[in-house]
Amino acid sequence: MAVPILLLLLFFSIPFSESKLNEDYYKQTCPDFQKIVRETATLKQAAQPATAAGTLRLFFHDCMVEGCDASVFIASNHVNKAERDADINQSLSGDAFEVVVRAKTALELTCPGIVSCADILAEATRDLITIVGGPFYPVKLGRKDGHVSLASKVDANLPKTNQTMDEIIKLFADKGFTIEEMVALTGGHTIGFSHCKEFTDRLFHYSRTTPTDPEINPRFAEGLKKTCANYTTNPAMSAFNDVITPGKFDNIYYQNLKRGLGLLSSDHALVKDPRTRPLVELYSTNQEAFFKAFSHAMEKLGHHEIKIGQQGEVRRRCDAFNTIKA
Repeated sequence: MAVPILLLLLFFSIPFSESKLNEDYYKQTCPDFQKIVRETATLKQAAQPATAAGTLRLFFHDCMVEGCDASVFIASNHVNKAERDADINQSLSGDAFEVVVRAKTALELTCPGIVSCADILAEATRDLITIVGGPFYPVKLGRKDGHVSLASKVDANLPKTNQTMDEIIKLFADKGFTIEEMVALTGGHTIGFSHCKEFTDRLFHYSRTTPTDPEINPRFAEGLKKTCANYTTNPAMSAFNDVITPGKFDNIYYQNLKRGLGLLSSDHALVKDPRTRPLVELYSTNQEAFFKAFSHAMEKLGHHEIKIGQQGEVRRRCDAFNTIKA
């Protein structure tokens, strides 16, 4: 009797919603799902090389706020300010939204009313990461799109570049993520860019006596100052998160942190804090270990507070609920 009881306990230890997801969810109802998403992602990435980084960030911002339910896609209306219009989401990539909408349009023609926007985002994110050299990891499917999208929910659920490591660790821990998973997810900064306003305090306003953070590589700091000289009048000014291989998903980001080439205060904090520095050291010297940890963390993120069954819906359009919510 011991074995069946053990199996039963193991079953109940798996979150119910997670146990309902599987890689073959659309095998019968929309067999071309993966092919359509992959082809759409490939074409978009070829045309706009920043798409992969933007889509990864979009996925993270969606999942961290009320779970992976495509709530970040909802457009605001006269009765609701949606997640997309929260201040921190104003800089989300238009290309990232577009790659999902393009895939959704193609899927609605092939298998209407079947595939959720949440699943498209999860699948497209993985595909784009692999296109730029990152690891392949399985994406289980069956998420539904959420019924709620509130800008007021966003700020408290996303890490900020000026937060302390204690605050960042707590934010992730409150959502069930370990320090190792947090450091691995932050490795997504190996691709993409950040707007100057996110790091100019380190360049121009570090302290009253020392305008520039002395722990930034001096040549790097001078280059950033030139790039961001007009950031107050041109908020679109930005710099690559990984100055060495900005378009390739690799472990150079962690190597950069050790050289004073971390762009954001929160990046640099990883190499300073004794809880996170050993992981930076590991991932900087062992890309395989980083890829393995990143894949695990992305799978876990993709299951965060998902909606299944009647908890959600399959939207006809990613930017609007099927029925208007007040």
